[in-house]
Amino acid sequence: MSAKDNFLRWQNSDNLDPSLREEMSHMSEQEINDAFYTNIEFGTAGMRGVMGAGTNRINIHTIRKATAGFANYILENGEDAVKRGIAIGYDNRHYSKEFAFDSAKVLASYGIKAYVFESLRPTPELSFATRYKNCFGGIMITASHNPREYNGYKLYDEKGCQLVPALADAVIAKVNAIEDELSVKADLTPEQETLIEVIGEEVDQEYYKKVKSIQLNPDVNKDLIKIVFSPEHGTANIPVREILKDCGYHVIPVLEQCDPNPDFANTKTPNPEQEGAYELALEYAKREEADIILVCDPDADRMGVGVKQGDEYLLLTGNQSGAVLIEYILSQLTEKKKMPENPVMFNTVVTSDLGEKIASKYGVVTEKTLTGFKFIGEKVAKYEVNHLRNYVFGYEESYGSLISPFVRDKDAPQACLMLAEAASYYKERGKTLYDVLEDCYKEHGFYTETQTSITLKGQAGAEKIKEIMGNLRSSRLTSICDKKVTSWQDFDTFEEGNGTDIKPLEGFTKSNVLKYFLEDGSWIAVRPSGTEPKVKVYYCVTGSSHEEADQKAKEYETFMKGLMA
Repeated sequence: MSAKDNFLRWQNSDNLDPSLREEMSHMSEQEINDAFYTNIEFGTAGMRGVMGAGTNRINIHTIRKATAGFANYILENGEDAVKRGIAIGYDNRHYSKEFAFDSAKVLASYGIKAYVFESLRPTPELSFATRYKNCFGGIMITASHNPREYNGYKLYDEKGCQLVPALADAVIAKVNAIEDELSVKADLTPEQETLIEVIGEEVDQEYYKKVKSIQLNPDVNKDLIKIVFSPEHGTANIPVREILKDCGYHVIPVLEQCDPNPDFANTKTPNPEQEGAYELALEYAKREEADIILVCDPDADRMGVGVKQGDEYLLLTGNQSGAVLIEYILSQLTEKKKMPENPVMFNTVVTSDLGEKIASKYGVVTEKTLTGFKFIGEKVAKYEVNHLRNYVFGYEESYGSLISPFVRDKDAPQACLMLAEAASYYKERGKTLYDVLEDCYKEHGFYTETQTSITLKGQAGAEKIKEIMGNLRSSRLTSICDKKVTSWQDFDTFEEGNGTDIKPLEGFTKSNVLKYFLEDGSWIAVRPSGTEPKVKVYYCVTGSSHEEADQKAKEYETFMKGLMA
């Protein structure tokens, strides 16, 4: 069906939401094409996109279609799945609460129990609630760190883990079987209304208790440090402040960014990967002479950190904060003789090599997964059953980590507490968190880890992204700048090569990722974003000094941008 046909189908439907009908009345031909040329799809983090009218947008009808498909999947799994039900959480974005309670109604219309949080909550708490309430699965309404015009829909399994491809494919088949998203309604009988249960404080307290249990040095001197904290208008505000306060830390909240404003009115960006997220927090930190800055994204699964170093504040990347956490956690487990047998750490194929080197020093094996924390959650669940290895840490370069796996997703409240403890511990010893990072570089080698992206919106952009990835595959790069490509991995064709020798790439599911390893020990990876219209390029560049690594990274970036222009 063409974009125009889809547009007319919506326009002629009696079930169309009035606000969407009004929006459609002002659409240009280009806007109609972008909004209706395809159906919005699930990516690495579920279904995510711009809010608005259209089959390629997040709105009440596409949310209902997804939920109805999920409901049919639940029904197919039997009476026990129906009775156990689904936990539902949501963030501060426009319509998140409405989408969440409407999803509960759709589930209830199918006879499925639904537990909905009374107000906004972090994504990791939704993961926790799914397990705590013994649900069959979960739904989180959030667009994570994306701009304010976005919203999204994440699905979780009974282990509190985002759906891995095999399960997601089964749900997607059910969703795609619903031909008319406008036909899905949320009308309930009085009996069906009783299937919706509002949850809140009980789950909060159990989650907070679990987060506080991760402390390795609970008696560390907390009076030594000041912490500036911003939830960026999102869900971390209450949990992080409560947890840090209960544990005795001195927290200075960025008050202008503590209200759940869906327009993110007092921040340039809600994404801790971008410097604009820290501007107001930096003003607070300089005024208060704070030791560290902690910033969470709107659904509190990602966390960024700034460190006072002399007279300035340095913002750590996700790779760098992950390295500091690994050094602190593993050193303390070793020192206290609490390191489990056969310890394992998880990261992704686009995460820096530095963390793996630190882990190796402490006898911890590193296993890599594809991008998406669901793959780490899947590994955790596997080892929980077969006990071949014991989890000690998991993280991604994209500012997400998990310290204790009572949650099966990235957990910023856990990371905030552990970094606060680490900052206190090291300050007692005359060090900052950045000093710890520098020690890691000196011991394991200097790395510059960076990322660039090309944004390509709409149907033309989607086609251009396919063209870029196709060209890279057909060209088979043999060198980047003056450095030889010693080997490569293609996670879409399941191949890896070394020169002319090509063999199967094993241990991963299919993903549109290319990775090039260079003769200087650096690597570069390319993949389309699963949540935004972008091609992302990741760089892990080594050098004998920061200066050398930085210079090489700039050269590699210039080369790759030219290649994809």
